[in-house]
Amino acid sequence: MKLPRVCRDDSGSHLAFSSGSRRICLQVLLLLATLLVTTQVFAVRRERLITTWRPLHYSVNVTLNEGLSEIVSAQTAVEVLALKKLEAIDFDFGDLTIDRVEIDNSPVRFSHRHGSLVITTPRPLNAGGKVTVTITYHGKPKDGLILTRDKDGRPSAIGDNWPDRVHHWIPSFDHPSAKASVTFNVTAPTSQLVVANGSLDRVESLPNGNRVWTYNETVPIPPYCMIIAVGNFALLQPLGVSGPRLSYYVPQSDSHVAEKGFGAAAPALHMFSQVVAPYPYEKLALIVGATRFGGMENSSAIVSTLFSRNGDGNLSQTFGIPRGTVSLIAHEIAHQWFGDSVTESTWSDLWLSEGFATYFAGLFLQKHDGEAAFRDYMESAAQRYFDYEKKSLTPVFDRNTENLFKLLNPNNYEKGAWLLHMLRSRLGDEQFFKGLKAYFQAHKNSVASTEDLRAALEKASRKNLHTFFARWVYDSGHPRYELAWSWSKKPRGVKVTATQIQDGNVFTDPVEIVIVVGNSRQTITLKPQSKQTVQFVSSALEPTEIQIDPRGLILKEVVGIKRR
Repeated sequence: MKLPRVCRDDSGSHLAFSSGSRRICLQVLLLLATLLVTTQVFAVRRERLITTWRPLHYSVNVTLNEGLSEIVSAQTAVEVLALKKLEAIDFDFGDLTIDRVEIDNSPVRFSHRHGSLVITTPRPLNAGGKVTVTITYHGKPKDGLILTRDKDGRPSAIGDNWPDRVHHWIPSFDHPSAKASVTFNVTAPTSQLVVANGSLDRVESLPNGNRVWTYNETVPIPPYCMIIAVGNFALLQPLGVSGPRLSYYVPQSDSHVAEKGFGAAAPALHMFSQVVAPYPYEKLALIVGATRFGGMENSSAIVSTLFSRNGDGNLSQTFGIPRGTVSLIAHEIAHQWFGDSVTESTWSDLWLSEGFATYFAGLFLQKHDGEAAFRDYMESAAQRYFDYEKKSLTPVFDRNTENLFKLLNPNNYEKGAWLLHMLRSRLGDEQFFKGLKAYFQAHKNSVASTEDLRAALEKASRKNLHTFFARWVYDSGHPRYELAWSWSKKPRGVKVTATQIQDGNVFTDPVEIVIVVGNSRQTITLKPQSKQTVQFVSSALEPTEIQIDPRGLILKEVVGIKRR
């Protein structure tokens, strides 16, 4: 998901230990941090985890009225797998009117209040047992399915479910880890086009002037990605595009700009298919419609407000459209792999979705607009994170924030992207992308945790990343460096002192220091073990400049560089 920038929520003392004691203290602190965050029972935020039952497949039948302003009738059949003995099955469901509930075609008792639908099974269901629960209902959803008008003033109905809003129109297990396959049968007036997740199986015409559109997604996807889009769309299918079937569904007034506006889509599909794995779905529909976000990554059916966005004024040299538009398209398409196919197992792992999409959008700019565009992208991301951290100092792995919308912050987006960039720099491209490919293959069409990513990268690189993850993911903040240097004639050389002045623990990431003498450059690497690192470097001539991390490999602030 990509947010318009205006929608982002922007809401050191030194211990006197010996160097050996510092190392022991740091190791103990990092170990404790890892143990705490990997034990989910300590989480403050309440999440509905899969413990008693899970959905396997949804079959959703929706009939909309002529003006697309109401669900005339709906029926959702859910194939349920019991994980332990059950006498009741609890769904998340909004306040639409329920007409009846059945289990395996027999009416059953139920209770529906406060967003919860509790269904009593006619007899206990043993672990491993399966039943089909069918709920028939109607009404106008308060959220989730947005019944509105498009930019041309024509009626439209667009699913917009993140983070847990699908239950307002589909009875469901509304948590991203409760992935399931889904079939949509959507009845709408003949004047409307319908698109949804998965492949279009058939379109049937009815005597009353309506049509029934059937889409089938055969692989499990997160419930927040289960959507339909109904409207008076212009449908465009770009020519000469290899790979998965690509289509654009846009308001009629946008039909003349859609081809160029979505010009980055096919190259993004191609690049990510090469870098990660083949595209994981049957098709990709890019839809311009109602969403409270700049873009929403619904599996195989991305919705955005693309042509309503103001460009950033910085045009892509390759695509001739604003780079902000290019990065939005690449961001949402990257989600098809990371977020949709490999889904965060808990909300604390959201950076595995948003951080990945943000970084892969940067990689796309790097390939197509060059290194300078990538550096600018990453530096802007760093600054947004720095601004956010001044107001909210929290870990990326955030177990406390109750309001899920507040997780859409620069911790999960920009800092998450920087974590991947630093891992790439530390491991090297070959081992980094090898690890990402293995991570994707191991968790495709399933869920993954932060620890799953760490394990995949460690296996690929044969490097221990416990300390990196403990400090950068499970702890908060970033290094703030003061650099001081002096040159001496006897012995001839430079004394470099790098001091971390941030509150909290030390960051032990190796940091490059470049000593400039005229036209020559000498690079050394500092390996901090405490907040102050001192190193003497032989140099026959007096330096003209000292630089810290000039290649931008570390998420950091440099407060000052001074000569003593």
